[in-house]
Amino acid sequence: MTDRETAAGEAADTPPRTALVFPGQGAQKEGMGAPWRDAPSWPLVAGISEYTGIDVEELLLKADDETLRRTDLAQIAVFTTEVLVHREASEAGVLGEVVACAGHSLGEYTALYAAGAVPLADAARLVAARGRAMRACAERSPGTMAAVVRLGPETVEDLVATVRQEGPEIWVANVNAPGAIVVSGTAEGVDRLAGLAVEAEGKVIRLAVGGAFHSPLMAAATDELREALAAVHFAPEHLPVVANVDARAYRTGARWRELELDQLTHPVRWEAGVRTLAGDLGCTRFVELGPGRQLTGMIRRTVEGAVTLPVDSPEALAKLTTDPR
Repeated sequence: MTDRETAAGEAADTPPRTALVFPGQGAQKEGMGAPWRDAPSWPLVAGISEYTGIDVEELLLKADDETLRRTDLAQIAVFTTEVLVHREASEAGVLGEVVACAGHSLGEYTALYAAGAVPLADAARLVAARGRAMRACAERSPGTMAAVVRLGPETVEDLVATVRQEGPEIWVANVNAPGAIVVSGTAEGVDRLAGLAVEAEGKVIRLAVGGAFHSPLMAAATDELREALAAVHFAPEHLPVVANVDARAYRTGARWRELELDQLTHPVRWEAGVRTLAGDLGCTRFVELGPGRQLTGMIRRTVEGAVTLPVDSPEALAKLTTDPR
């Protein structure tokens, strides 16, 4: 089935139930804002700069790859690009019947904004605070991350447990799709896991990240983020957002402070969250908004027959405008 085909069993005249999904840190790239420089929504960049005290236009247009590897700068750059793309797609009328949102790690904050759970100013301030807290924490507790391929989740969990029993610190950080797992820990822990993975006929691919995200090594970041979350009013009701930490859909703002604090130190259960979107919420159409197409690939591997529509450029948006399936 191609991206444009109607999902099996779905009546041709029935609007597909759409989920909006937003990628996380790692999607950033040099010049990522340039394609959107002339878009009507570009003035939002100045607003986000004002809310955060960061020159976001500089980041989106002129920052090099080394600058964008800095956790705090990468996060606000990705968030802003997602906000721009969401606004452009919304104004173009191509989002369809949106029934839920979800975001991978950082992308969860854009999902909360898109779902009406928080206004843009608060979402931007939270992303800035989160990025600062995670960067500072990583400097105090150095760590790294790595993708584990060709091994199932049970095997990876067993290997991780073996390494920790030997002393080095390492944990499962993301379960992204079948066969796509990411671990976080110290460099020693990742090195030891790499050796065990080869023995188990798997492979470890080290990632260029600034810390051991979504692991207990991020515990110190919770204090600063807690303070920022306390200043935010979450809407009492909003479009469902599927949370990373437990893959459940939340429709009220009652628990988001707790969920976002937990997200710092707990694994992102993206595969399970996608199954919630497709199963419990009945989504058959997944629109990825932001730089890159990382989530589109994960969703294809997780949900058979899902219609996946990445919008990562004005050209992709124009294509969707002429054929919105």
